[in-house]
Amino acid sequence: MSNIDPQAGAQMLRSQLQPWHQAIENPAVAQDEVLHRILKDFSRTDYGAQHGASQIETLADYRRAFPVITYETVKPVIERVMAGEIRALLCEEPVGWAITRGTTKGESKFIPMTPTDLRLRISAGRAMMEFVASTGRFDLFAGANLNLNFPSVVGTVKVGEREVTYGYSSGIYTKYVSTFTPIRSVPSQDEIDALGGGKSIKDWDRRFELAYQKCKELNVTLVGGVCPTAIRFARYMRKVYKLYPKDLWTTQIMTLGSVPGINTRYQASLNALYGPAAIREIYGATEGMFGQQMDKQRAWVPNYDLFFFEVHTPSGIKMLHEMRPGEMGGLVVSTPILPRYRIGDLILALQAPYFRCIGREEWWTPLRYAWDEFSTFNFGRL
Repeated sequence: MSNIDPQAGAQMLRSQLQPWHQAIENPAVAQDEVLHRILKDFSRTDYGAQHGASQIETLADYRRAFPVITYETVKPVIERVMAGEIRALLCEEPVGWAITRGTTKGESKFIPMTPTDLRLRISAGRAMMEFVASTGRFDLFAGANLNLNFPSVVGTVKVGEREVTYGYSSGIYTKYVSTFTPIRSVPSQDEIDALGGGKSIKDWDRRFELAYQKCKELNVTLVGGVCPTAIRFARYMRKVYKLYPKDLWTTQIMTLGSVPGINTRYQASLNALYGPAAIREIYGATEGMFGQQMDKQRAWVPNYDLFFFEVHTPSGIKMLHEMRPGEMGGLVVSTPILPRYRIGDLILALQAPYFRCIGREEWWTPLRYAWDEFSTFNFGRL
């Protein structure tokens, strides 16, 4: 896309971003449309049928019929799907199984990824598209995206008589949808997968060496993926080649996720390693891509047109868009796969439409966030 016409490119980006922008302007309407869309999917599953998905008309009906669930409560149903009972929870065959990098009570979570789910995950590109649309930097598409994602296949697990392969959601996403994005990811996900699914320092050094060799002569305009991995790669380059990424590439933008505080705690380190690139936060998890940074305001904006968002606050359950600035609560998402799933993240509402994930739902998370804001002299500023 090196010779993209700016006018045609701007029109293309507007069409891609318009559903998101419209949903931000009227989140109540967008969320109602999402609810009825996912209820159609739920009605085609055993779990949805058991909860009367096809008879639900209103939000109140949905809340009465479907309880808030956690991974522990839905795990037996997921295990049935892994054993071959697809309709127990899904209305279509999974294309892959994602494993969390974190743990739930000491065990990794297994989350199915379906074609519908993967199409929604393309939304992770909205941060990059918004940047290009607002700056006119269409030359970004002429470069390469430095692919530092985790492997899409790391192992197998036997469930009943079935052997199920699993990997990380970022790798599965890249493998299946990178062909639909306007910029090439290097190295390819197949090349990363070929190195195996190990998690040791040597395993990551091999992935970093692959990325360096494949990209050292390229024009890397975009870096996307997990924030700590991007920092580790830069340090690898410095240790092995006495170079920083900024010495090789003029990176325009970094779209990163996985940890809180990317725009406050990590921005200085990222710019020191990669140069004065724009930093844009992606808020996602193994279960989905739920929001991304829209502009220079250092917070993310929900994908109200794709997922259904509730939040459990001290005053009770409410819609995410109903939160007041300064209010905190535990996020409850409904995806094409998981209805009313309490993801375990603590969300802070800022000035609409901006939010931050400040960490996991632990009693000490607000205290740590307050300390981070103080130590970085941010003090809650957008």
